[in-house]
Amino acid sequence: MSQFFQMNNIIRKWIFLLLLSLIWGSSFILIKKGLIGLTPLQLGSYRIVISSIIIFLFGFNSLKGLNKKKWKWLAISGFLGSFFPSFLFAYAELEVDSAIASVLNSLVPLNTLLLGYLFFKIKSNSFQIIGVIIGFIGAIFLILEGYAINPNNNYNYSVLIILATLMYAANVNIIKRHLNDIRPLTITVANFTTIIIPSLVVLIFSGGFDNVTISNSSFFQSLGFVVVLSIFGTALAKILFNTLIQISTPVFASSVTYLMPLVALGWGILDSEFFSINQGLASLLILSGIYLSNKRNKKDR
Repeated sequence: MSQFFQMNNIIRKWIFLLLLSLIWGSSFILIKKGLIGLTPLQLGSYRIVISSIIIFLFGFNSLKGLNKKKWKWLAISGFLGSFFPSFLFAYAELEVDSAIASVLNSLVPLNTLLLGYLFFKIKSNSFQIIGVIIGFIGAIFLILEGYAINPNNNYNYSVLIILATLMYAANVNIIKRHLNDIRPLTITVANFTTIIIPSLVVLIFSGGFDNVTISNSSFFQSLGFVVVLSIFGTALAKILFNTLIQISTPVFASSVTYLMPLVALGWGILDSEFFSINQGLASLLILSGIYLSNKRNKKDR
């Protein structure tokens, strides 16, 4: 009987991984389309506010009985896992193609491993250390190739994506270490409870409700993309991801980035983005690093 439940759990975590890859892999093109009629600050704040409303409608009651001592970590998790990355990715995609953004986002499991070792006392083996090194070398090559083939784009914005991946990685470790006894839905609701007010402030001061913004011919189309992004790429995905962290390992959960670039690359090609052979090789280098970083005991696979 125990083997049945173990097998069921293994199947469940792989299903969640595939769903998240499809959802988050599509998020990068939605951000790109949303930026046509919105500024990065408006897109990021609209995304969080809309996501918060959806999450509160379905799960606000889950906060009842929540241990007050957990709110510190829930707030930190909310800002690192949702608030800051929403704006960082929006700003980055002003200059960086959506497919490249998704590949750089693949650094999350490597950073999860790195931060886990440095700050959370999670041991790493030699394969994982080599994987981190290879992954970062691939990221450097990818950015340099971006400079070469797109001289008109400012690939310094890639640093914003790398910063966001560090925040995602810290969030994964925080959930696993400090919030593993809390239901995934409760974590998600609490996260957005802590960040909705700051997001509303940003939205107001960035002109998100101004007539100039709303009268823009692209506003409602861009807002439509953000609504889809909020429902699937944020609200639903956060619940799935928090569940995945709890039923697997931090590195396995972060390995959703294995398949995300494939989905994002497909959308990018359909949207006429150029992806060179050298960028493909650099991407393979990053994914090879992730593969090595996932070399764990059989029970973790």
